Amino acid sequence: MSDNVAHAVAGAAGGIVSTVLTYPLITVSSRMQVQKDDKSGDAYKNFFDGVRKIVKKDGPAGLFSGMNSALFGIAITNGVYYGCYETTKSAFLAASGRRVMSTVESMIAGAVAGSATVLVTNPIWVINTRMTVKKDSLDESGAPVKKLGAWEMFLKVIREEGPASLWQGLIPALILVINPIIQYTVFEQARGRLEKIRRTSGGSGVLSSFDIFLLGALAKLTATGVTYPYLIVKSRMQLKQSKTDDSARYASVMDGFRKILKHEGVKGLYKGIETKIVQSVLTAALLFTAKEELFKVAVFILTVLGARSKVAAKN
Repeated sequence: MSDNVAHAVAGAAGGIVSTVLTYPLITVSSRMQVQKDDKSGDAYKNFFDGVRKIVKKDGPAGLFSGMNSALFGIAITNGVYYGCYETTKSAFLAASGRRVMSTVESMIAGAVAGSATVLVTNPIWVINTRMTVKKDSLDESGAPVKKLGAWEMFLKVIREEGPASLWQGLIPALILVINPIIQYTVFEQARGRLEKIRRTSGGSGVLSSFDIFLLGALAKLTATGVTYPYLIVKSRMQLKQSKTDDSARYASVMDGFRKILKHEGVKGLYKGIETKIVQSVLTAALLFTAKEELFKVAVFILTVLGARSKVAAKN
């Protein structure tokens, strides 16, 4: 068994760690992305205002709404992504005999891994988005409406909207594959250059956890800044589409852009970007750092179990 399995396991575990540590940021950011009326009393002006209003209305647990489905989703997402990415990377490096992929090869590996991941995990994120942005409501008697669990939400979506609705927002999600492509291309190229600089300077070329943390932050900052408007449209398309309010119903990605610009202006495409950048950069930095350490653990376990191939062990 090759190290690609270890990369997949480490990526999944690293994703869980980084998500747990940053989930309140994810909750506030997700709700701000689908927030259309900024003048409403329930609207979040910024991250701290969002935290205050969520805690006041839902208690501290409200900051972790939908986290179970998110952890399941991120484990599957990162496992599939890293497994596909490292498999493609290994093929490129074996064919070229180089130690580092070229920029084009990094982009192709990212596109293959990202597309496969989106197709497999889109239903999970449709459910998670609805659970995360869902606010507490009251029934006709004034009693709080019981929140649905992930499985209950899944069945409700299937029952009311049909199976195809689980792939709502698929097109913008596929377009957003460019986000990890940018992220991992920047990370791989920056990492390769830094290792080369260290070796040229007489060092071993081995990067520290802090180096990986900074490179991960830089990579995600670049990717998020470029792709954020598409994230806004994707998040809104993954919600249940309104049958009465045309301005809240997006027939396509371009229709979403057009309606957001018409009703909310350019700033509507960047709602919550400050919180999202902090969350994304911190999550990515933690993910890259945790993955590097967890990869070593995964390799050790696979070696002890005798599941690691001799070829991988030599490398």
